[in-house]
Amino acid sequence: MFDKLNKEYDFLKTPVTKAKFCVVDVETTGLSALKNRIIEIGIVKISQMKITDKFHSFINPRTSIPAFITSLTGISDEDVADAPSFDDIVFKVRDFISDNLIVGHNLSFDIGFLNHEFLLSGVEPPANHQICTLKLSRNLFPDLKSKSLNSVSSHLRIRNKSAHRALADAETTAKIFLKIAKKIKTDNKSLLISDLINLQNVNQVKSQVLARKPKLENDLLSVPNNPGIYFFLNSKNEIIYVGKAKSLRERVKSYFTLNASRKAKKIINQAARVKVEVTNTELTALLTEAEAIKIINPKYNSFLKDYGSKYFIVVNKNKTFSDLAISNNFNFDGNDYFGLFLSRRKAAKLVEIINKTFQLRECSDKEFEKGKACFLHEIERCTAPCINNDNQKYSFELERVYDFLYGKNQFALNRMLIKMKEFSARQRYEKAAEVKQTVDSILSHINKSALLSEPVNRARVLFRIEGKFENDFILMIDGKIYIKKYSLSSGDKFETAINDYYEGVISRTNFPDEEDLEKMKISLNWLARNRERVKAFYLRDYKSKDELFSALSKNDFGTNDYYQGVYDVKELTRILS
Repeated sequence: MFDKLNKEYDFLKTPVTKAKFCVVDVETTGLSALKNRIIEIGIVKISQMKITDKFHSFINPRTSIPAFITSLTGISDEDVADAPSFDDIVFKVRDFISDNLIVGHNLSFDIGFLNHEFLLSGVEPPANHQICTLKLSRNLFPDLKSKSLNSVSSHLRIRNKSAHRALADAETTAKIFLKIAKKIKTDNKSLLISDLINLQNVNQVKSQVLARKPKLENDLLSVPNNPGIYFFLNSKNEIIYVGKAKSLRERVKSYFTLNASRKAKKIINQAARVKVEVTNTELTALLTEAEAIKIINPKYNSFLKDYGSKYFIVVNKNKTFSDLAISNNFNFDGNDYFGLFLSRRKAAKLVEIINKTFQLRECSDKEFEKGKACFLHEIERCTAPCINNDNQKYSFELERVYDFLYGKNQFALNRMLIKMKEFSARQRYEKAAEVKQTVDSILSHINKSALLSEPVNRARVLFRIEGKFENDFILMIDGKIYIKKYSLSSGDKFETAINDYYEGVISRTNFPDEEDLEKMKISLNWLARNRERVKAFYLRDYKSKDELFSALSKNDFGTNDYYQGVYDVKELTRILS
């Protein structure tokens, strides 16, 4: 007995750098481990903080795969028809995992299915120690809205080329695990297995004692559980850091935890006081933080000191047959501007989806004027207006593109699913796989799609954002941004802008400046991610300010026809639990 306890103690005190891990991911026919079966398994082995080996197999579940699972994963009945059943590979799986520590994202899902498959095969399930990167992420990234595999990997800048496939997801989880382990490794001692296991439980993280800074400790006690911005001040009463939070209390407390980042520890070492400013929602906290950092220029703020990049997708309406372009300029030149995008890459990705889904011309004006159909017409990616001058057909495609840019994705999704099925029926599987990648891109784009149903350079809209105690109101008129009761604004510009609109005093001589475009970028991206808390009121729909305000006063959040989202199976399990 004592030998077993000593062995257990030695194992838990093993430095992570010397331990071996097996990162597991499974794809399944459904959510229930008791009723559904595994169709694919991927395992990645880590030794000395490096990926050293991989195991992958399709698995015949001996039942049909539901259509929505095939749509999500790309795994069909044909893929698993000749695959081994789980009991054919159970010993391979057991031997590969061996006595290594098991890691997974939302690991309880994978382990539930694995254990059930082991039992059905008449083999005792592995009783290895386990680490869940989802649980670690909840502790380490409290401000991250979603802790799904996709969200955490994006946050850590890890690319997953084949999401919803077992080996790719296992590799992504392995990279997340390695980055997390490096993040929480302390400077004065090795990170032990026991440290990782304990850190899965948020309650294990204890605050440090601040006996030498009683004022700072007293400030902490008064920090509310509201969204807002916080300021760390040094002994000279100078602001050394500005931050924002959905929960000020949780965010500020995180600076005093044992696993706080090196930068956070530097801030705390110099901080004498912490002050907070409460906002109605996280959005106004984001906007206030971005502007305050530029005004104050705090010592420890690295980002938001300058105005970041901004990109738009431009529909060139000044051409007979409009095409698309990407621009970092905002204008009122008769063209329609969509965005704002955080990078050229993000804008280019959306243009790529549009080009593969709709049939607009992609050629230069010089090529167009030659009047010769190109290869894109042959593969049905262009209506070839250069030779047929068919404005009606082209206008139909352009209208569908506008719908897509307004966030209406169903037509695009249906068109590509039909095309994918046609290629599959003709046994052109490589082409079907290419189309499926576009379908995946559309599905990925759905939750990021624009909330506006007008181009940004023509939008005149008031957003009402649901707050815990009070709502926020943000007005966007021709690129100018006005925020109700904004702490960094002199005078009530919000009310004045609405009065001017309904009195016909709108003028484009008041061109949006860099601060407006920054607010637009932050607002539109946040609003698209949090659309269930947002309602848009287009000024054109109301005859007067009183009629608009009457509509604003109604408590009707959630009445918009929002897309409910597409989640992977494990994410659904987490949400439902």
